[in-house]
Amino acid sequence: MEKIRLGIIGVGNMGSAHIRNVLDGKCPEVEVCAFADRRESRRNWGKEQLPDAAVYTEGTDLIAGGNLDAVLIATPHYQHPFLARAAMEKGMHVMVEKPAGVYTLQVRDMIAAAEAHPDLSFAMMFNQRTNCVYRKLKEMLDHGELGELKRVSWLITNWYRTQQYYDSGAWRATWAGEGGGVLLNQCPHQLDLLQWLCGLPTKVHAFCHEGKWHDIEVEDDVTAYLEYENGATGVFITTTGDAPGTNRLEITGTKGKVVVEDDVLTFWRLKTDEREWCKTCSEGFRMPEYEKSIVETDGSSLQHVGVLNAFAANILRGEPLVADAREGIRGLMLSNAMHLSSWLGQAVTLPIDEQKFYELLMEKCKSSRHKEETDITFNTEGSY
Repeated sequence: MEKIRLGIIGVGNMGSAHIRNVLDGKCPEVEVCAFADRRESRRNWGKEQLPDAAVYTEGTDLIAGGNLDAVLIATPHYQHPFLARAAMEKGMHVMVEKPAGVYTLQVRDMIAAAEAHPDLSFAMMFNQRTNCVYRKLKEMLDHGELGELKRVSWLITNWYRTQQYYDSGAWRATWAGEGGGVLLNQCPHQLDLLQWLCGLPTKVHAFCHEGKWHDIEVEDDVTAYLEYENGATGVFITTTGDAPGTNRLEITGTKGKVVVEDDVLTFWRLKTDEREWCKTCSEGFRMPEYEKSIVETDGSSLQHVGVLNAFAANILRGEPLVADAREGIRGLMLSNAMHLSSWLGQAVTLPIDEQKFYELLMEKCKSSRHKEETDITFNTEGSY
């Protein structure tokens, strides 16, 4: 087999972007042989782009149709685990768009299906893990260059969205259709990176403002306080209502601090570990000396193309994935924890009470608003 025969379920904003990448020759080991979408306009678009591909309305029909090696699931979030399980049961490799699901209990079912089919590739579209800056930062942290974690702060407010964005789909920004707002739609990448870089916190106290800047029922403004097992603390702030927004990650350890902003990684390296300096320095105000530098990276950020190509290579030759989909539950656990903390009005410990979260989410779904379906698709190029 020289190429994987891929079926794409959902050819809206992201699904159509994946098709364009393949047609542009960026994924030479991938051939899109089938696609599915419930909207007739998107099926017509797909027929124009892929005249030889099989066309379906439902993802389950695409899976049942067979003659595919793998599927890429780019549907509304609630459907991700169900479709992934169905595909694996038919012997297909699976790539899931973020997030892994809406709540951790359904993702555990998806992971169980993957464990039952260890011969199948199971990947998440965590394209930000290909970013050269975050890859380099991960390397530095793993090698202990920052020492022990003391503090992390991520201000990620450049996810600006208009009301038209939220009105573009009946499922968007509703509890029943999407299951959340900025935490579940825009921020899964940052929540994944946060746990990938620093690990999961042990305690979260979050404040999620629902419909603060838009006419929606889910959260569009979040501030969360984090505590880690070793006593380190953190703050995570995000919104879709700030313009211009900011994307600034700062991590402080006992051996210095790093800042990621504007695709630049800056390192303040202490010449002496701060904990040792604090205990031995004879002067009350003197700070340990440091060297400031811009950290060089390899400059490669292959994004969605890199993740999809790694998926194909994993199927064809057993090469490493960018992100195993089993890891998707970790960032989702953090997202669920922020929601649960805000709903309860108190701090929560991780792992959270997953059944309690599910019950409260279902209560919100009962009163979720009905929105009329629209037929709008955006070009996502340059939005990530």
